Amino acid sequence: MKQLSLFIFVLFAYVSYSQKPAAEDLSRYIALLEGKKIGLTANHTTLAGNNEHLLDILLKNNINVVKIYAPEHGFRGTAGEGEIIADSKDPKTGIPIISLYGDNKKPSKQQVSGIDCMVFDMQDVGTRFYTYLSTMHYVMETCAENKIPLIVLDRPNPNGFYIDGPVLEPACKSFIGMHRIPVVHGMTLGELALMINGEKWLAGSIQCQLTVIPCIDYTHESRYRLPVPPSPNLPDMQAIYLYPSLCLFEGTPLSVGRGTAFPFKVIGHPCFKDNNKYPFSFTPKSNGGKIKPLFEGQVCYGKDFSELVTENISEINLDQLIDVYNDYKPKNDFFKPVFRKLAGNSILQKQIAEGKTAKEIKQSWKKDLDEFKSLRKKYLLYE
Repeated sequence: MKQLSLFIFVLFAYVSYSQKPAAEDLSRYIALLEGKKIGLTANHTTLAGNNEHLLDILLKNNINVVKIYAPEHGFRGTAGEGEIIADSKDPKTGIPIISLYGDNKKPSKQQVSGIDCMVFDMQDVGTRFYTYLSTMHYVMETCAENKIPLIVLDRPNPNGFYIDGPVLEPACKSFIGMHRIPVVHGMTLGELALMINGEKWLAGSIQCQLTVIPCIDYTHESRYRLPVPPSPNLPDMQAIYLYPSLCLFEGTPLSVGRGTAFPFKVIGHPCFKDNNKYPFSFTPKSNGGKIKPLFEGQVCYGKDFSELVTENISEINLDQLIDVYNDYKPKNDFFKPVFRKLAGNSILQKQIAEGKTAKEIKQSWKKDLDEFKSLRKKYLLYE
């Protein structure tokens, strides 16, 4: 590390009586920002205090924020899944906003020109395929390439109390899965930043000058409730708890409720109309979460999982995926190419097609999960 003139500097949280994101305590990081031109990678979840946006807090405290970098769904979090967002200006402050979604997922050298320090602060949901993690990876990479210090203001992980799912195979790497971690990794973005840096997962094995400001009074046993939806299609905690399991259906012909008031709480397909195993029905329509959703205007028949006690979920549910596969015809149309990217391997769909049980499939994950858990311990900031 010394020969690279790099460092990892971790500031530990003061004792508090409730879980709070790092941004809540300005006194722990403001000295790192004073007198510098700051880039802020943020979105609508970047709140502190009385749900005040961090950008407004920094400006009120005379911190010179000169550029904003926004991920999928945009700076204000209103864009739908996959919607392309153009560069713009924040209407409240006039600060330029650079979109980090679409063709420009990684900030260019020109786009970070003129900043002395980058601050990253966004609310993650604890799954490999949630793209805020990939955005952080690319921001780290640009900062490393341009010798710009990066400060990650950490936030609690609402699914941080368990680890499950297949570990990503390199051949299945994509923007919805860039790292050799399981679907549910049990880490915060701050801890993952330390892992990405420490394991030299950035391009060319480079490392960035990284400072992580930890959460206040958070542990991995905590049940953290998000103050605002992290994206349009995860409207509440039920959806966030169901997301690790139901997102796999995005790689199949089924709808997960995009275009309804209950995305990631249901599954359905028009073909199940006469199957009494699928009594719930819904009709997707274009809305703020999805323009032209799958099966727009068509009645889908399926299942509603919103009545589950979702706070008790502590594993990925494969049984429901296996059941639907067995009921769907024709079988050779069930798995879309994106399923492999979501699963992180090419084996899961083969195991399901071969009739493996959920227990048998999960047993095949054990070796890789054990290795990941051992690696994870090196980078944990919280018990």
